[in-house]
Amino acid sequence: MSTPAVTVIHFPGSLDHEAAARVMDEITGPGNGATIVSHRAAALPEGTAAVVLPGGFSYGDHLRCGAIASRAPIMDAVREFAERGGPVLGICNGFQILCESGLLPGVLRPNDTQAFICRQATLEIVDDSTPWTSGRSSGETLSVPIKHHDGAWQGDTAACRVVFRYRDGNPNGSQDAIAGIANHAGNVMGLMPHPEMACEELLGSADGRVVMGGLLPGSAVAA
Repeated sequence: MSTPAVTVIHFPGSLDHEAAARVMDEITGPGNGATIVSHRAAALPEGTAAVVLPGGFSYGDHLRCGAIASRAPIMDAVREFAERGGPVLGICNGFQILCESGLLPGVLRPNDTQAFICRQATLEIVDDSTPWTSGRSSGETLSVPIKHHDGAWQGDTAACRVVFRYRDGNPNGSQDAIAGIANHAGNVMGLMPHPEMACEELLGSADGRVVMGGLLPGSAVAA
């Protein structure tokens, strides 16, 4: 039986869709890993088992980061998929889109330094009971890069599950040093760090495979 596909959404201004697709191809095998789909599509491809909203600067970050992308045609299908329990991962700009679309609570504000940040970060696992942290324990750390200008999450922590916190300080001024959150069901997660950029030891860390592996089918709901 072939592995159901991971669908990566490409918005105008997406930068990391190809990297996310490549990682999933490596994890699951070429041809089974990922399909890149336009923001203009009205539906997810048949057999979609998981969705990735990648990093970048969708629509040039006009209005608010992720605001316009959250209203793209494909997002209706993503919402329906998530509501049925399908796994959805938003990375950086994808996290912003998830918040703007109402799939996750809160908002991503500009970094408190008012500057773009690009460096390796140490993340602490807070919630080890999610698909995105499977096989790891609370308190363990992952080394994953960050690269963003609007990454300071602010919101109601009672409305979500805190999955990751920054361990080496708070690089962007995020509330409680939060780096990633999930909905209460655990199938929708957003994080500012880039796990797809931390999947090769040659690049300094393969810890991102822990997160990307959470996209693999299990209780996924196929589209």
